[in-house]
Amino acid sequence: MEKRGTKVYISADMEGVTGLVGADDVQMGGRDYDRGRVMMTEDVNAAVRGALAGGAGEVVVNDTHSTMRNLLVESLHPAASLVRGKPKPMGMLQDLDGSFDAVVCVGYHARAGALGVLSHSFMGHEVEDMWLGGVGDEPGDARAMGEIGFACATATAIGVPVVALTGCDVACKEIEEWDPRVRAVPVKYARDRFAARLRPAEEARAAIEAAVADGVREAATPAVRPRLVPDTGEQVLAVRWQSASVAQQLEGIPGVSRLDDRTVRAQGSLPVLFRLFGVFMGVAYSLTGQPPYC
Repeated sequence: MEKRGTKVYISADMEGVTGLVGADDVQMGGRDYDRGRVMMTEDVNAAVRGALAGGAGEVVVNDTHSTMRNLLVESLHPAASLVRGKPKPMGMLQDLDGSFDAVVCVGYHARAGALGVLSHSFMGHEVEDMWLGGVGDEPGDARAMGEIGFACATATAIGVPVVALTGCDVACKEIEEWDPRVRAVPVKYARDRFAARLRPAEEARAAIEAAVADGVREAATPAVRPRLVPDTGEQVLAVRWQSASVAQQLEGIPGVSRLDDRTVRAQGSLPVLFRLFGVFMGVAYSLTGQPPYC
């Protein structure tokens, strides 16, 4: 019987894309945003080529940045289907399920407080910190995380490994701390939050393609990387906001409690918590006017 090709999911953010370092590169209306869209599409195309070289029979790309309408549809690799627009109940992991064999994160950035390029956690300055821990953990045992940790942990709980990630060197270090098996590709080296030494674009995209190909091959070889078992166990998510008003309003959601004036806590399985956090962002936006831009 002929083996089906590997099914690969690509979650594409923008701040960690080759060549981009400032708000004008990644925000709609910015003077370099149109150029940023081209750069983002080219990084994603490199990942698609890598997935195909690694044996992918199907590639799904999820545009996850801001409006989630950034990738140039007409320029996207023809082998990939695209999840585009918002709202999406599962945001950066929309349409990911256990039928996939591998996740690739393109253009991701470091979490809030880290000195990485365009670092933040989901909502710019509004989310001060986030933690994930076990139900019985002692205070202080929970792991600080941002978009990288949350996506990696949730994909793992669904049963699909993250096999490659691209971004600045600080983002790459962050994913390696979550799972050292992930093939991390630095496309730029942070000098400050809005400054970096850039890797040449052709070199960066060749590295993306090679890393994704190797990661997808590993995911398709159980002897090298055994298939993950979905985990429905409960975890605890804690989020510290800049605004006490946000925390107060979120406390009205069943199952959400406040740990202090600005920190809320919720318990559940990781896919459920990931979706619930999307609701948190909607409430925060209604109070602060600051849109989630991931």
